[in-house]
Amino acid sequence: MTERRELPGGATLYALESHAVPLVSITIATRTGCALDPVGRDGLLRIALRMLRRGADGLSSADIEDTIDRLGAELAIDVGSSVTTLYGQVISRNVDAFVSLLCRLLSSPTVDEAELARLLRETRAEILEARDNDRSLAERAFRRAVFAGHPYGRSSRGTQSTLEGISRHEVAQSLATHFVRGNLVLAVAGDVSVERAARLAERIVMSVPQGSSTPDVTPEPAPVQGRRLVFVDKPDRSQTQIVIGGLGTSPHDADHSALLVGNAVFGGTFTARLMKEVRSKRGWSYGASSRLNIDRARHSFSMWTFPGATDAAPCVALELDLLQKWTQGGITAREHAFVSKYLVRSFAFDIDTASKRVHQLLDEDVLGLMPGYYGDYTERVLSTKLEEINAAIQARISPRDLTIAVVGTASTSFNAVRDACGELASATTVAFDAD
Repeated sequence: MTERRELPGGATLYALESHAVPLVSITIATRTGCALDPVGRDGLLRIALRMLRRGADGLSSADIEDTIDRLGAELAIDVGSSVTTLYGQVISRNVDAFVSLLCRLLSSPTVDEAELARLLRETRAEILEARDNDRSLAERAFRRAVFAGHPYGRSSRGTQSTLEGISRHEVAQSLATHFVRGNLVLAVAGDVSVERAARLAERIVMSVPQGSSTPDVTPEPAPVQGRRLVFVDKPDRSQTQIVIGGLGTSPHDADHSALLVGNAVFGGTFTARLMKEVRSKRGWSYGASSRLNIDRARHSFSMWTFPGATDAAPCVALELDLLQKWTQGGITAREHAFVSKYLVRSFAFDIDTASKRVHQLLDEDVLGLMPGYYGDYTERVLSTKLEEINAAIQARISPRDLTIAVVGTASTSFNAVRDACGELASATTVAFDAD
């Protein structure tokens, strides 16, 4: 069973002992994310986290990489709007040495000017390379439109302009803002006792300065009014990427679980309505799915397909029709029974390792989810009534207030896609290589 411990300075630990494999996972999460990046400095926090591996306490970048390899470890970062995660895994016999390395990285980051300049060049090159990924372009255009003017619409990676001129002082200030004791939540799982995990976690916490957590002041996003088409123009595309949706659910909604079940019927499984109609019956797109993103505040509902250019317009029209029927008619009793069993059975894959189980409690903590959000998941799924699901779909998903983001070649596809969207409040075209 996972144990919760209070650590010095207001930090929290979740620890779970398991000797299934000789590995220990260590996660250091902050209760804050890139929503706190200064306006015009999108990507700053991600740069700051990546700089931790570029030099610390007399260690060069090469020294750090060699040490990680020698210890049989891995170290990765993830920067979200509300949470930042530094995740490591190591062979259990080397866990003390790995924690010592983590402490050196956090307590004495060098933030070398030359390394920072090199990382900024690499990141700008990665942004340029990402323009080759049409799905990424569609998702970015969708997110920017749905969350225009809101922190959730900003990129954790940044843009060419927001990365320009990031200084050593800004990087150091970003680390100092997020990595203070009262802002940390740690998870340790695997081949280590809970008592030892607590000692290791305390060493990590003591390597950062005192400080309290920064309150999350991210506002609730406002819904986009009407249907809006954003067409990302990319030359010579024989295939398109389409993301359609709007605002979805908040984990604090009373009908949150009901909407999750309803979405699974619509586009959350291989036999869901979207997959049947788009792929199985018509063969327009190899994949077709819908999802509800979860964050501290309300996030997005979206449908994703990638049909050929000639099928893009009819695919958009079909998706909008399916969405209309889903929101008006809900799901059937037969669909409800099937998907409830599916969700309960598939949940086993979410808890099949100690690391996954302890991370669920960490997520509940840092995202402010209700206690038992994951632990009581299967019970909530099985107890959700059909009428509650259909009421949630109708209340939360609007077929009128939608963003339709498409990546394709405007000269051959824009007009047909625009006409397939029905009545539009706006239709814009943007270049794929726009910042």
